[in-house]
Amino acid sequence: MGDELKLVKYITEQVVTYIETPREERQHTEFKEPWSTKWFGMIPISLSLWRSNISREVPWEEQDPTLKEHMN
Repeated sequence: MGDELKLVKYITEQVVTYIETPREERQHTEFKEPWSTKWFGMIPISLSLWRSNISREVPWEEQDPTLKEHMN
């Protein structure tokens, strides 16, 4: 029975603090996390970096022309 009272007390304190805070302060946030990061963590960022890295890869023949000579 004591745990439920602590929970009700905590929730009541949070609600009162929220209500007493001016609207301007509540709406002002320093950093808003993108929803994809919030829901999926670092996976979307890592996939986008991986995808951009693949599109920038240069074929091995263009990287070092001497490699192609050694292959023949």
